[in-house]
Amino acid sequence: MNLSTSIATTKREASAIEPLAVSEAIIEIVSDSGEGSQTVGQIFGIVSARMGNGTWTVEIIPAEIEPPSRSPAGASGNRVRIGTDVVTNMGDTADVAVAFNEQVLYSRTDKDAFREGSHIFIENKWASSPQESIRKAYATALAEFRSYGYDLHEIPMEEECLRHVSDAKRGKNIWVLGLLCALYDRDLNLAREEIERKLARKGAEVVEKNFTLLQAGYDWGLANLTFRFIVPVRPSKEAMVVMNGNQAIGLGAMAAGFEVCSMYPITPATSASHYLASVFKEAGGFLHQAEDEIAAIGFAIGTSYAGKTALTITSGPGLALKTEFIGLAVMAEIPLVIVDVQRGGPSTGLPTRVEQSDLLAALFASPGDSPKIILAPSTIDECFHFMITARRLAEMFRTPVIVLTDANLATGVQPFPRPKVSEQWMAAPVDMSPWDKSVAPYEWDPKTGLSQRPIPGQKDGQYILTGLAHDEKSHVAYVSKINQRTHEVRSRKLATLQRSLNPPVPNGDPEGDVLVVGWGSTRGAIEEAVEKIRQEGEKVSSLHLRILSPIEPGLKDILSKFKRVITVEINFSDYPDPGDPAGDARRYSQLAFCLRSHTFIDVDCLSMVHGIPFSPAIIQTEIRRILKSLNST
Repeated sequence: MNLSTSIATTKREASAIEPLAVSEAIIEIVSDSGEGSQTVGQIFGIVSARMGNGTWTVEIIPAEIEPPSRSPAGASGNRVRIGTDVVTNMGDTADVAVAFNEQVLYSRTDKDAFREGSHIFIENKWASSPQESIRKAYATALAEFRSYGYDLHEIPMEEECLRHVSDAKRGKNIWVLGLLCALYDRDLNLAREEIERKLARKGAEVVEKNFTLLQAGYDWGLANLTFRFIVPVRPSKEAMVVMNGNQAIGLGAMAAGFEVCSMYPITPATSASHYLASVFKEAGGFLHQAEDEIAAIGFAIGTSYAGKTALTITSGPGLALKTEFIGLAVMAEIPLVIVDVQRGGPSTGLPTRVEQSDLLAALFASPGDSPKIILAPSTIDECFHFMITARRLAEMFRTPVIVLTDANLATGVQPFPRPKVSEQWMAAPVDMSPWDKSVAPYEWDPKTGLSQRPIPGQKDGQYILTGLAHDEKSHVAYVSKINQRTHEVRSRKLATLQRSLNPPVPNGDPEGDVLVVGWGSTRGAIEEAVEKIRQEGEKVSSLHLRILSPIEPGLKDILSKFKRVITVEINFSDYPDPGDPAGDARRYSQLAFCLRSHTFIDVDCLSMVHGIPFSPAIIQTEIRRILKSLNST
């Protein structure tokens, strides 16, 4: 195989329709679980990013491991948004969709994924199925989709694949990739490189068959498509990398100098461990798969106590199991970094879907008062860099640091500037010089709450570690004044950190009619929605918080300069409907709850638990509703 060899120009290529330039495109690929449509989206997104397009991907994942075929519940796939400029969210309705059967499309129409005029390509084999019920369901669905105004195209996926392979189900996805490369004028050589990278372990014969299917789909598209598009590239002045958020977490962990990650597999955090398992050893790291979530954090705390700050990665149910050990790390003042890749809850909830429902759990779900630092990256770039910050803060303040990402960031693929490695990122060597015996292991500074940390391996550095209330010498102490003081110094750490922070800066004007506040992966959708409203002349701004404990400084002053303040979050709240039975018992979304208690400002909220990210359109609609109510008063 010679990947540098260009794809030969064919006669059909020469007569192909000239692509229409568009500034952006949203493409969905959906199929039954196991048919490879997620792979198509991943490769298509990576190819587009490597070509220089702004890219954002969102995986469509069924909740069940083996869902029924030809059913909305079994829909699996990917949404890919590409643009000439930077792309930060999934966008609104899709321009193009490719469906391996008509039933999986229902899972997307239920979520308003398409609009009138969206181009829908559907496998046509179901029209001639030997089962009358399938033929009837296919015809009924197509009639319904046409009534919505979709532009339907029935295509012979399986028929074309069988020209090249004996089992179309094992190659149909790559044929579709070729079709999409023709539709959007993608670089086929880059697609071949990604196919080889993904399938190399399966051998050269498998890779070659997939190259054949890719070319076949591409050629069929050039010969049969009546329209084509191209999303122009705006050249970047700096080198870029392309990855998803879980990969960025893993890469950031290595860049930060972590040497140990202890975790138990849990969706949607597991792929971070898969990534670390494949590369961590190259950076001198050790990945420990514990027998359960409790053992994972216990192992990490033991490692940190011994002098090497450790990392544990989990999701909501795992965070719940770790709470007692988190309290131990707070009480014993042991540096520890916990990554929580949030998913839908409660309980098992929506394990493959996105939510931001763990903020209050991260803040409060531990016995007694257990202050800790909480960071919330808002981009895949920040997933990388926040791991470096998290380790440094954990060691500086002798405390757990929780990094809250979510399923949207975890699986989304995005290009960002290639990090320029700095030695300052790395952990300093463990200080093994003799410990000054006159310094107590918890000799707190009364102003900052900080103290030096002895390492058990140091000469005279050994001390008793306990989860019981203790004094500065680590002696168990039930004296009222000592217990009050130790709570004060642990809390003072957060005040010390907050004093070192600058107030966040609003995106837009510093005062106006509406301020939209967000955290985590909602940033891209919020800022896009706010920018579109601002272009209409409205006084709307946004504010995105990245440090949630301690809360960033200056918020009361910032929020008070706007007539209305709302948070946008992917967690539950009661909607402010005059007829809402919740009445005075109305529950607010989690950040809104925190901001209301912190600032005493009437912060409202737009939140949802649909299991999908926010689209800019939903946020725009709410902003317009608020502006209308302001104008009517």
